[in-house]
Amino acid sequence: MNADANGTASLRLAGPRPGWTVGADVVVVGSGVAGLTAALRCAAAGRRTVIVTKARLDAGSTRWAQGGIAAALGEGDTPEQHLVDTLVAGADLCDETAVRTLVTEGPGAVRRLMGVGARFDTSPETGEIELTREGGHHRRRIAHAGGDATGAEISRALVAAVRDAGIETVENALVLDLLKDAEGRAAGVTLHVMGEGRHDGVGAVHAPAVVLATGGMGQVFSATTNPAVSTGDGVALALRAGAEVSDLEFVQFHPTVLYLGPGSEGQQPLVSEAVRGEGAHLVDADGTRFMLGQHELAELAPRDIVAKAITRRMRERGADHMYLDARHFGARMWEERFPTILAACRSHGIDPVTEPVPVAPAAHYASGGVRTDLAGRTTVPGLYACGEVACTGVHGANRLASNSLLEGLVFAERIAERIARTPVRTAVPAVPAGERTVPPLPPEARYAIQRTMTAGAGVLRSAGSLARAAEELEALSPGTSSGTSPGAPGKPAEPGVESWETANLHLVARVLVAAALRRTETRGCHWREDHPDRDDASWRRHSVIALRPTDEGSTLVVRTTDSTAFPPVAPEETP
Repeated sequence: MNADANGTASLRLAGPRPGWTVGADVVVVGSGVAGLTAALRCAAAGRRTVIVTKARLDAGSTRWAQGGIAAALGEGDTPEQHLVDTLVAGADLCDETAVRTLVTEGPGAVRRLMGVGARFDTSPETGEIELTREGGHHRRRIAHAGGDATGAEISRALVAAVRDAGIETVENALVLDLLKDAEGRAAGVTLHVMGEGRHDGVGAVHAPAVVLATGGMGQVFSATTNPAVSTGDGVALALRAGAEVSDLEFVQFHPTVLYLGPGSEGQQPLVSEAVRGEGAHLVDADGTRFMLGQHELAELAPRDIVAKAITRRMRERGADHMYLDARHFGARMWEERFPTILAACRSHGIDPVTEPVPVAPAAHYASGGVRTDLAGRTTVPGLYACGEVACTGVHGANRLASNSLLEGLVFAERIAERIARTPVRTAVPAVPAGERTVPPLPPEARYAIQRTMTAGAGVLRSAGSLARAAEELEALSPGTSSGTSPGAPGKPAEPGVESWETANLHLVARVLVAAALRRTETRGCHWREDHPDRDDASWRRHSVIALRPTDEGSTLVVRTTDSTAFPPVAPEETP
């Protein structure tokens, strides 16, 4: 099989060839804090920039962020203290250089975000930014807006700035695959536009710099805090293009997600960690605070510890949820500090002013993703990644609360700076001689993937559960009886948005399970029941996975690297 210039043969989703094209210097895929910041910075540097986003410009994952954005902004706080808290939460798997970059550049990045128009809550007495505290932080360093609507305010400000800047935007567009030139460098993306607009159907944006900021992959599980658009599209695209992904086994399950019953699926309402930061208690049905004695920070322990403690208590009590008790806040505090959460609870018949809130862990954040260096470069020249889709080394085995918005902000700025220093070249896509297509999966397979992942690769994992998950995912692969359209044996699924999303979920699920099976220890948010202890001697290492085409389809190549070998050395972009 022939390969492109960077040593890999490309895979692409089955579907029509592009029927229209748009030219640019930079195409940014995604419209959360990372994508919009990268786009604004690239445009300000004089680069023709196009934003591609899966829904509306203001519908990215950022708008759902409640707690806030962490930075050493308060009196007595320092980047060094923020660094220590981040490294501890990351369970000795963070890249310290990446974390130091985050915490030292973070305060300035937040102030620049304010300069774009983001308004954070301030103290009525001093006029200074009000800071709160969340799990894993030893100081109040979380800036918030609208009480518990920080993401919505950041999104509002950045969307307004993008529109004021006149940056071209293609909305309601699912990105499909990376285009490459004859030398294996990024040359743009293919995409499918849904609904009305200037473009329709499958098209392409030709650009020598591609920035993935597509967010997470929470929809790979049955219950998640992620919106419906979080189907792992960026990670899947990068894998098919030959890029490496890292640490995908480290999926953070948020400890306190509003429990809506055993049959609840899809996006679930988040009860922000800031509620515990302000003094709420985790209790069982008898009102016993079970986090006392579990960790020095009790309810404010890092998220993996709290999620595991809740899961253990649920097992002990034969319960399917625990409770978050903040009745002592009183009505005024709930209404002023947490209006979004209060409204969500009441819409489901729960009044946190007068009763404890039922909560249970749900998939929340992917600490791993597309492997990048400190400039956001992946192992494919011209392809960059930032935000939740990326693995910069900042989060290690468990993300520290409210570091995600900051990471998207800081590394988006670094990507734009790198692109601005790189000579512009003409993007001329080529069709690799060894290109293979990935058959679509029927949309109905999505629910089978989610159930498989929740049962086998959720909060609790073991060799047995993961092996079963791998077998079930293999049975769903295109070409098997389960990978064909229901009611029509042997007939392949039709290409389309839902089948493409399902194929993306299937690929990232396979990678997650492969990495989780290989890591035979418990570390951070990866909890192996059959290997309950941390194993620094063997597993203070990163999982690295690439997808390689074969004559039969494709295979996952799994390896590990020492914790000091992160991030990778990315190829230099050439004019």
